[in-house]
Amino acid sequence: MGTYKKGLILEGGAMRGMFTCGVIDVFMENGIIFDGAAGISAGATFGCNYKSHQIGRAIRYNKRYSRDWRYCSLKSLIKTGDLYGAEFCYHTMPEILDPFDTETFEKDPMEFYIGATDVVTGEARFHKCTDGGAADIEWMRASASMPVVSNIVSVDGYKMLDGGIVCSVPYEYMEQQGYNRNVIVLTRPKGYRKKKSPVVPLVKLVLRKYPAVGKAMAVRHIVYNAQMDDIERRESLGAVLVIRPPEDPGIGRTEKDPDELERVYQMGRSEAERRIAEVRTWTAG
Repeated sequence: MGTYKKGLILEGGAMRGMFTCGVIDVFMENGIIFDGAAGISAGATFGCNYKSHQIGRAIRYNKRYSRDWRYCSLKSLIKTGDLYGAEFCYHTMPEILDPFDTETFEKDPMEFYIGATDVVTGEARFHKCTDGGAADIEWMRASASMPVVSNIVSVDGYKMLDGGIVCSVPYEYMEQQGYNRNVIVLTRPKGYRKKKSPVVPLVKLVLRKYPAVGKAMAVRHIVYNAQMDDIERRESLGAVLVIRPPEDPGIGRTEKDPDELERVYQMGRSEAERRIAEVRTWTAG
């Protein structure tokens, strides 16, 4: 059979990521260990807590600060250019209010990759996190920076935005890194397919200096749907294990109601608990 290299792959989806938080907390509580993980957008900003072993952190800070204007608001967008305030989300909160355990993150052997979109080329770029320090945090911010409502993030010589523009689920990238026993966590139910985004003309206008982004957004639904087709095919063949919501989470991308965040988090916990024996067997090799 050969040696398995076990990977955890986390889709984005803004506050649909509360489903992912519930799933990974149950995984951690049950001692499920992966050799590596890759996250896009919310999959990166919430998934990093797996490597730092911080069960419950993501749901906790999201419920606590979701209504703080510094976290996510029109006021933040007007004042800073970022709907999700960069200073608050990536400095004040993880450094002071609900500390991100960078020491544990650095020591844990699990590899952790983040994907973002290069606005110049319109291609996906990936970064292997090492210590949870400034560069890693900037990659997380880049990966989660939605076009039009976020400033372009410059890091490691690249100009980047939301990783989901060109690669919503980085399973192919993980396979290229040698991961051949993968668990994929999605934030949409089985059978979901995207339609062309109505904001494409606005993206092309606002980011006209970077036409590659507009072109990528115009075909994003086609790329995403092809990924879903491929994932469902692989799942039917037993080549990947997929955890997804049993129904549409029905939550807004910028949901601020703590009860709604908790509801979707519990949906993730319930689905993970239902599948945990299967996950344990899958990752035991």
